[in-house]
Amino acid sequence: MKTYKYIAIAAVAVAFAGCDFFDSKSPSAMDGAAVFSNPDNAELVIAGVYEQFGQDKSYRNRLACGYMSMNTDTEHGTKNSGKAEYNIYSMSLANGELSTSTGKDPWGYLNATIEKCNNIIEGIEDYGDLNDEKMRYLLGEALFLRSFCYLDMVKLWGDVPARFVSITKDPKGLEMPKSDRVNVLKQLRIDLKRAAELMPWSKDCPGTAKNTTCRPSKAAALALLARVDLMYAGKGVRPATWQVGPEFLTAENATLRSELNTEVLWACSQILNNGDEQKKFQTNYEDIFKKICADVTDYYSSEVFWEIPFADGSRGQVLQYNCTKMSDAVRGLKNNEGGSSNSAVGIVPTLYYDFEATDVRRDVTMARYIWMYDDGADYNSDPANIALAFPEVDVDGGEKFLYQKGVMINSWYGNKYRVEWMTRKRSGNEDGINFPVIRYADVLLMAAEAYIGGIGGDMPSETYGIDGAECFNKVRTRAGVGTKTLNMANIQEERKLEFTGEYIRKWDLMRWGILKETLLAAHSRLDAMNLHDGEFAGLRDTIYMKYKFVGDEYSYEPGIKGYVIDSVYGLNKDESGIPPYYSKANGWIKTCIYQSKSGRVLAPDSYMLFDREFPQRLNGRQLWPIFSVNVGQSNGALWNDYDYVN
Repeated sequence: MKTYKYIAIAAVAVAFAGCDFFDSKSPSAMDGAAVFSNPDNAELVIAGVYEQFGQDKSYRNRLACGYMSMNTDTEHGTKNSGKAEYNIYSMSLANGELSTSTGKDPWGYLNATIEKCNNIIEGIEDYGDLNDEKMRYLLGEALFLRSFCYLDMVKLWGDVPARFVSITKDPKGLEMPKSDRVNVLKQLRIDLKRAAELMPWSKDCPGTAKNTTCRPSKAAALALLARVDLMYAGKGVRPATWQVGPEFLTAENATLRSELNTEVLWACSQILNNGDEQKKFQTNYEDIFKKICADVTDYYSSEVFWEIPFADGSRGQVLQYNCTKMSDAVRGLKNNEGGSSNSAVGIVPTLYYDFEATDVRRDVTMARYIWMYDDGADYNSDPANIALAFPEVDVDGGEKFLYQKGVMINSWYGNKYRVEWMTRKRSGNEDGINFPVIRYADVLLMAAEAYIGGIGGDMPSETYGIDGAECFNKVRTRAGVGTKTLNMANIQEERKLEFTGEYIRKWDLMRWGILKETLLAAHSRLDAMNLHDGEFAGLRDTIYMKYKFVGDEYSYEPGIKGYVIDSVYGLNKDESGIPPYYSKANGWIKTCIYQSKSGRVLAPDSYMLFDREFPQRLNGRQLWPIFSVNVGQSNGALWNDYDYVN
């Protein structure tokens, strides 16, 4: 079970979550010499960086909770019926879900976290003994954390201030204008290579940083470096007229892109050729997410290289936003003592048909049901029908039971985070499940992509013993599907199937330069699906289901009877007509999943991945605006590009 401690830093109570981190008391004074000459004191200051992740509208309930990377052809936001402006590329400059009048928002928190890292890096460099193993690790950790935050800023806003010196040393940094993102990415390459030199492999990390996914190690720095390189070598939306910045990565810059792909292979090879790190690749896909939900932070038992740690029940709503739908009344579900779910991440239903029939990832990735715990009233108003579908239940006695209720096709949810996989009781919205940032399969697929030269086809000069096809097909083999030819189209498809629900897809589509065309194609596919036309010609409105009695396997306490959807007919294209074994008498039910009382649930005016009236917004509004409050606090140093109006 996870634990956390409260650490006093400069008279501020800082909650560091996720693992046993610190036992020492905070330093009595915060001057640089007192703090950064002592590795134990310096480690306390590092806790202040992690504390930022747990703030309201930071990673706690925004950046790790469905707001950061919606919408794509696989994931869509379900808040406000999926039409919220941050879900359809129609963001305003004062969005209430993401911005506040005080500036306590993603822009503010990421900049504050970067500034904390700047002070730590400078403090250790000025006063720390870099011959000390722990001090070297802490410097590498600070470089890694700063790089992680800066990469997310580039993902969200594109061009941002390149502020790599503390405001203490350079007060003008408060009024630093935006810089071409290339300047940021170049520095991240330097910093992450240095972090990889400073931090050892997890088994050799000092103190409480040893063998835990809650703190970074050499592998995390190398994996993040590969991610930076692929973004740097990729494409991205740009302002029509660039105002600041010395370099623009043009299509002709093939030599640099080849260098970047070579560096990806160098970084990945160190991980993939390390015997201990190879143990991290899980043989069972479902186990990856079961372990995350069960708080398994033992490094070599997890596929995750690094995850943002949150506090048990005190900070962090990752599961709350990413699990399937349930209400506070669902007290019958295992581990769910209380708390509703926001269920902010829906699955675009066309994804179901992109998986091969034997692909084990499909049912791990998407839930076609919601959990219910009642006397069957939400299932059916007729007690006779309830008794037929759930024969073990005392219907006449009003017995409450647990069951999965099938939902309309526009209401499928992400399924990689499940309350029933937890090992703790969930009593409210703050579940404290950690947010995984990067895992082993991503390294395999990044290596495969760089091996063939990435989106530009710029071949690496050295492969460092990497076999791209072997890396690519290792991921597919685990999924239970056959090998495929290694090419860019197949890599793009494989990353889609592997990482849906993990907030990676949007950034992949952006760096490949195909987000707009992919979203346009996704709407066309949804329209065809709605009409059962084209590739979806074999579909039907009605499906047939039967329940399986599972006793109290998924129940909160012994004796609560439970049912899961077991047999389904009619979802696949070749399943037409009424199945010969269908009969209400033996528990089969039929339901329409395309048509509600208000109309077709996938109709173009009700199911949106972007605002269809303004498709041109996809040219620039792939990125967020810098919010008005942040622009206003910059004394004219910041501005918005594209068609955002300042």
